Amino acid sequence: MLHVAVVGSGPSGVYTAQSLVQQDPEVRVDVLDRLPCPYGLVRYGVAPDHEKIKSLQNNLRAVLEHERIRFLGGVEVGAGGVPPARLGELYHAVVYCVGAATDRHLGIPGEELPGSWSATEFVSWYSAHPDSAADGFVLGARSAAVIGVGNVAVDVTRMLARGVTELSPTDMPQAALTALAASEITEVHMVGRRGPSQARFTTKELRELGTLPDTEVIVDEEELALDPGYRDPSGLPATQRRNVEVLRSWAAAPPRGAPRRIRLRFFLRPVELLAAGGASPPEGNRDLGGRRVGAVRFERTAPDRHGGVEGTGRYEDVEAQLVLRSVGYRGVPLEGLPFDAQSGTVPHRSGRVLRDGAVSPGEYVAGWIKRGPTGVIGTNRPCAKETVTSLLEDAPGLVGREVPEDALAWLRSNGVNPVEWPGWLAIERAEAELGVSLGRSVVKLPDWQSLMTAAQRDTQRQPPRDQQPV
Repeated sequence: MLHVAVVGSGPSGVYTAQSLVQQDPEVRVDVLDRLPCPYGLVRYGVAPDHEKIKSLQNNLRAVLEHERIRFLGGVEVGAGGVPPARLGELYHAVVYCVGAATDRHLGIPGEELPGSWSATEFVSWYSAHPDSAADGFVLGARSAAVIGVGNVAVDVTRMLARGVTELSPTDMPQAALTALAASEITEVHMVGRRGPSQARFTTKELRELGTLPDTEVIVDEEELALDPGYRDPSGLPATQRRNVEVLRSWAAAPPRGAPRRIRLRFFLRPVELLAAGGASPPEGNRDLGGRRVGAVRFERTAPDRHGGVEGTGRYEDVEAQLVLRSVGYRGVPLEGLPFDAQSGTVPHRSGRVLRDGAVSPGEYVAGWIKRGPTGVIGTNRPCAKETVTSLLEDAPGLVGREVPEDALAWLRSNGVNPVEWPGWLAIERAEAELGVSLGRSVVKLPDWQSLMTAAQRDTQRQPPRDQQPV
């Protein structure tokens, strides 16, 4: 019988587990996660007001409740936790689905000023990620700049412009809801260095900005017209063509004088963040005696002859006491695994991990750590299937190696006490109870202590896994 560990319980990890049990009638799969909660970016990355996408958790739940799949949360793999080499001794095969855990930087002066954050940090805060130590995002800010024109940039822009009435029914943690309700931000600039025909947001996400109550979207027709694809969208792919149509309609609309404004800007490249008062900060100094970011200096760009943009030497300062960069994710090395720093991925061949160019038996990857941070949630399904196909082709040579009957016993004997499925269900109950106490629906627990306390509470209500109905 093949025993497989899947490291990561986001979509790529769950789809990997699902593909394994669908294709092998006897395989047993442990899905390990560093967090006590499953679902990865579906829980901690999808915006709280996107209920339809978040409902994907129900599909992932059905997989994790399969009789031959076991969820083990709170298990660190790598530095400070279970080394990959040891994990390889506990299972016949290990599939790493650890995503892309960090964000890209702008690499410009002033990026470390207070008030300058990554969109990842902001999303973690309003999604109640237990690692989020940040706070005070919107405190005292009147204007915000979101640098980037992908779907994450649209998400954080929308969150900044949303009112408490729309956010209260979501599972957003109470502290974030309170802070956003008290926000004084009335202007959000979403800025891209290239043109509208090259923006990465989808039309559905873009259109949502135009449906926000008490908010108007402002687009400059002259700025849009710098893009040849905007002037003649007939040759653009369907999504970009629809995006251009939406932007064109907003540019033609007269101002409404709404209390909040979202300004979509294009052909502007950030070159410096300025401290309040206009002085640029010493490199690497985030404190500056309490001084915060006050503006972003942009250079106007123009299309070049190669599909990119070039600087024009003309500059514009945009007021912003809050700056969120949303310029892409990046994988990070996992101690004990090979890593390609240039691509931010683990070297592999059809999902098989490569060490010094040779296949490493029993080690596999799927998801963003395999292919880079590309695609949508559904892209993880064929990616996982390719890796599982490779693993099952290798299975005859893997099952001959002796492994423990139950890796959980080894974990416990070495001080690792995983949060099993009943513990996760206890967290769900605690979040539902918190929501009732606050007069809301489900409200996420925002920190490690509250999550672990909930996981350990009332777990006796749940029968052992082998006695639960299938």
